[in-house]
Amino acid sequence: MNTEPQIITTQVGIVGAGPAGLMLSHLLARAGIANIVIETRDHGTIQTTQRAGILEAGSVRMLTDTGVDGRVLTHGQRHDGIDLRFNGVSHRLNFQDLVGESVWLYPQNEVFVDLAAARKRDGGDVRFSVTDTEVLDLESGVPKMRFTDSGGQRFEVHADIIAGTDGSRGICKRAIPATERTDNFISYPFAWFGILTEAPPSAPELIYANSVHGFALISQRNEHVQRMYFQCDPEEDAGAWTEQQIWDELQKRVDGPDGFTLQRGPIFEKTVLPFRSYVCEPLRHGNLFLAGDSGHTVPPTGAKGLNLALADVKVLSAAVESFYGTGSRDLLDGYSDKALERVWKAQNFSYWMTSMLHNRKDQNSFERKRILGELNSVATSRYGQQYLAEAYTGWPHG
Repeated sequence: MNTEPQIITTQVGIVGAGPAGLMLSHLLARAGIANIVIETRDHGTIQTTQRAGILEAGSVRMLTDTGVDGRVLTHGQRHDGIDLRFNGVSHRLNFQDLVGESVWLYPQNEVFVDLAAARKRDGGDVRFSVTDTEVLDLESGVPKMRFTDSGGQRFEVHADIIAGTDGSRGICKRAIPATERTDNFISYPFAWFGILTEAPPSAPELIYANSVHGFALISQRNEHVQRMYFQCDPEEDAGAWTEQQIWDELQKRVDGPDGFTLQRGPIFEKTVLPFRSYVCEPLRHGNLFLAGDSGHTVPPTGAKGLNLALADVKVLSAAVESFYGTGSRDLLDGYSDKALERVWKAQNFSYWMTSMLHNRKDQNSFERKRILGELNSVATSRYGQQYLAEAYTGWPHG
């Protein structure tokens, strides 16, 4: 076998074919900008990896207005609010009334399916199941990415720009020298115990519940499968819990004088999801640009992860299009600062939601009652509700 790599020339090389990478590829192709996407995972693995999915209004518009697919509108569930539940009492926040927007419940793997289908439909060059990926010469005028395809052929892609959309465990972030990046990071002293269950929905919209026993999120997947979480220790062993214990734990965290009762069913998935927040600064090194989880992660409490990735991509695609359309690098040079403005707003919102809804082990009576005061302030103030609704449904893209 020939060990010399085959050279391919393109305009933009994209490492990572999750929703961020595929959306970037789609937007660039619409602007007539050639690109190649590489991905270490196979299509089926990404498609069947169960991930939560609350899409902001702006994210939905990106999918529908750019010609990806309208399945999010026909198969997703529009939610016009959430329930904020504490002291056993639910307080509904009506997003439409507060900010005139909604969110859509649409799993991330379905977003991937739509984007992958759109790239295939439009003749996009997306290569799954690659190995031995590298990015190099990032500070030169011809940055490169190398990989071996599923048939064993080695390739070297010469591009003008490399986009790192390969997630928090990918190679692109680590290609930025440690001396030239700042890793902003915190971990949280709790995790989520998550389940998937065959059951009807327990409520029409998501319930974010704070109780003396800890946090719970009553979410959904579709008419027949539901996702639910409760706060747990990061070292918790999911396999040690029986179904009865799980249901009892979830129920006591939503118990209240209204007699609200969860709809139960067989549990077919149990996971423990640790919490952390991370931001890489800058999101750029030479001609390498990070977007999505490769540059930042948030706890899932605020439903920002996928939405932040798509917001990054919108900013980056506009910068790349400007570069090829005008020859100016101004928007490319400003990409990191512009994207990070939204990232830090989302980090603040996610941290606030997480801190307000969860209990710490060392929490005393003062802290417990202070949190209840904070929740009550949000629930009884239109301005407090509006801030939560605005951040949850998403700030305008642009």
